[in-house]
This record gives sequence, C-alpha cells and structure tokens, in this order.
Amino acid sequence: MPVIEYALDRLFGSVTQAALEVTIASELGSLETLDGFAHTPGRPRAWAQPLGRVCVISSRTTVGVAILPAIFALCAKNSVLVKDREDRLVSAFFKTLAEELDYFESAARAEIWSGERGGQNLAAFDGVAAFGRDDTLIAIRAGLHANARFVGYGGRASAGYIAREDCTALSLKNLLPGAARDAVLYESEGCLSLHVLFVEDGGETAPHDVAGELGKALGFASVEFPPGRRDAAVSAAVGNARNLAAFRAAAGNGAVFWDEACTYALLFDPPRNEAPAFLPRLLALLPVCGPGDAAAYLQTHALPLEGFALSSPRADIVAMATDTGAARVVRFGDLQHPPIAGRHGGRPRIAEFVRWVQAEV
Repeated sequence: MPVIEYALDRLFGSVTQAALEVTIASELGSLETLDGFAHTPGRPRAWAQPLGRVCVISSRTTVGVAILPAIFALCAKNSVLVKDREDRLVSAFFKTLAEELDYFESAARAEIWSGERGGQNLAAFDGVAAFGRDDTLIAIRAGLHANARFVGYGGRASAGYIAREDCTALSLKNLLPGAARDAVLYESEGCLSLHVLFVEDGGETAPHDVAGELGKALGFASVEFPPGRRDAAVSAAVGNARNLAAFRAAAGNGAVFWDEACTYALLFDPPRNEAPAFLPRLLALLPVCGPGDAAAYLQTHALPLEGFALSSPRADIVAMATDTGAARVVRFGDLQHPPIAGRHGGRPRIAEFVRWVQAEV
C-alpha cells in the first residue's frame, strides 16, 4: 500500500489543467490547433484531427502507466480503450471521468484480457500504444493494420552516476535516500528503476564505503516501501545472486550488502562482463575512473536507457549520459517521477495521437 499511495500521489498530483495545456501547446503549436487551423508564416495551413480509435496496453510493472497516454489520447478527442491491469485502476479512473462528464462514458473504456484469446482485435484500431517486453511489442505490432500508428515502450533500464566531488559525507547524505527510492520502487521492474550505479574513484569517500552507506539507505527505503509478494523462483534468483556475490567477496572480489530477509541486495564491483541482473531490489554498484568507464560498460551490454540520474552537472558526465541515448537526465530521487510534459521514452505525449490535415485551398 505505501508504494500504491506514493504512485497515485505522484501520478494524479501532476495532472493539472495547466500542465495539460502547456504540453498540448508545446507539441501542437496551440490549443486551437485541435479545433481549427494552425498557421505558421511560410508554411501551408494545417490542423490536427483525432487519430480515431486508440488502444493503450498497460504493463504489469508500474502503477498507472497507461493513464497518461490515455489522458492525452482523450485530449486529442479519440475513442480510447485501455487494456487494464488487475488492479483495475484505469477502470476506476474512467468511471470517475464519466461521473463528471457523460461524454467519457462512451469515449473512455477499460477492460482486462489475457493473451490473444478473449482479447481485442487490434487490427480494428487506428493507433496502439503498448508497454511491455520487446518480444511482446513485436507481436502486438504484427497484429496491427498497415496504416495504424504504433507507439511502443519496450524494455529499458536506468542508470546513475555519482561524481567524485559528491563523494562527501554531506553530499551522500542528501543523494543516497533518493537513489535508494529510485531502486526499490515498483520492485526495480520499471524502466525508470535504478538498475546500475557508477561511483567515481578519487573522492573523499571510497566507492566501497559509498556502497556501505547506500546499503543502509536501501534498508530504510525497504521499510518505507515494503516489498510485494515474490514468486518463489524470483526469490530464489535473488538469493542465488546474493550468494554468488558473497562467494566472490570471500575470495577478495567485490562485496555484497543485504538485509537478513534478502529484501534487497547491493552488489559492489560485480564482474564487468555481466549485465545487471534486473531482479527485484537488486542493484549493481560499479566503481569507475571516469565517465568513459561507465559508457564502456553500458555499450558492452547494449543497455537501452530510459533515465540517467546524475549527482553533478559536470560537462563530461552530462555528455556521457546524453551520448548513451538516455531519454531523461535527472537528479537522484526524480527517476521515478517523470514530468507530465516530458517525453516518456523520448516520444511526445499528444502528437502521437493526432493526424495532420494540410489545407491548400
């Protein structure tokens, strides 16, 4: 429940009329574009029309992930169907909308279906926005008609980088609680969860000691946001990763920090030839000499990044973060709170749900 309450406060607290209007105007030119011509001198007149029937397919990881795409698809005056999660959050949200305005009773629907059987004929939609694994998105796209708009949000990771100048007791006291929260929320399964953290050598606090302090912060965050139920196989995988790291540490290679219940595990200096494990509340911390080391690791494992949390706006660190292809570069603690006007996955919010008509008469 603490995770749910946090997620709902962050989600619905950001949905304001002003934020919606600013986002729409920034992408379409003006709010009037949805009702009439948008004219830029030297260019043909054009106006935005609804795409038509839009389906939004939720993922099972992040609470309410389908709500913002659905809101913007509705703002573009489309008919919207959402494949809801088992928590039926979107269904409850749409019910509230319909209570406020009758229009939404027919324009906004949410259903639960599983797999191909009993689901929707996706070929009947003019646009589909989907969250999920890459293989799932490939299968969904294959079921659309040729002219349908497809907006896919596939599997991504998020990373963090602590500069040597921020490896001080005061800076770490401010940084690490946010980093821990970024790691534990949504069981580390979301694309905005912190999966790998780089710590620069040469600071006042050595990377190993940073890991020790972060381990404590992960413990506090796991009390504030208790873990959900875990499948036995997942729990076993987390335990195996912890045990293997402990075995390596006993041989003098790296270290591991965890609590007695294995609620979380922090792997310090794991082998560079191994990608992050992407298991619940399992975080890898790698000491690096500089941004080049971090970039090399990410390139070696071809990690597609959604977010990159930085402790410092130092030019070489920012350049590395942007060069990795990350869609967002933020401060620690803000990874799990994307702004409503931001481009999730590097994609616009409302422009995906309109079609443009050019006027030449």
